[in-house]
Amino acid sequence: MARYARGGPRGPKPKVQLAAMAAAGIFVLIGVLGFVPGVTTGYDDMTFAGHHSEARLLGVFQVSILHNVLHLGFGLAGLLLARSVAGARVFLAGGGALYLGLWLYGFAIDRETAANFIPVNDADNWLHLALGFGMLAFGLLLSNQAGTGTRPDDPFDRP
Repeated sequence: MARYARGGPRGPKPKVQLAAMAAAGIFVLIGVLGFVPGVTTGYDDMTFAGHHSEARLLGVFQVSILHNVLHLGFGLAGLLLARSVAGARVFLAGGGALYLGLWLYGFAIDRETAANFIPVNDADNWLHLALGFGMLAFGLLLSNQAGTGTRPDDPFDRP
């Protein structure tokens, strides 16, 4: 029996889409919470960008206005991409690869220079590592044959 690419009357959404929607929703929530005083400590010390921002989401993760806007944008893009199986795969696997790159960047830069423009601290770096591996794993492991309706060796364009 074929699995359908979309939920609704024909069947439930594939797990890869559900995982992408959940991850994207979390990014939107984190982006919003980054602008909430109290949830973000040192709110008055938040800068637009750069390592001088002393604001900390949940008192731990260094954030700036740019950092929060990037979370919001990434989450909204993920919600749009999660509407299809292929988009969900791209969001999770591509986003995972992106976050692994960000993790490497966070360890390679001198955090007291302009290179730390997002900004990131040790807690951010470890979170980026976990997000990178988690999203990549979900994007690659949850998408086997989901939404294709055919076997991989049976392309739709053959007569």
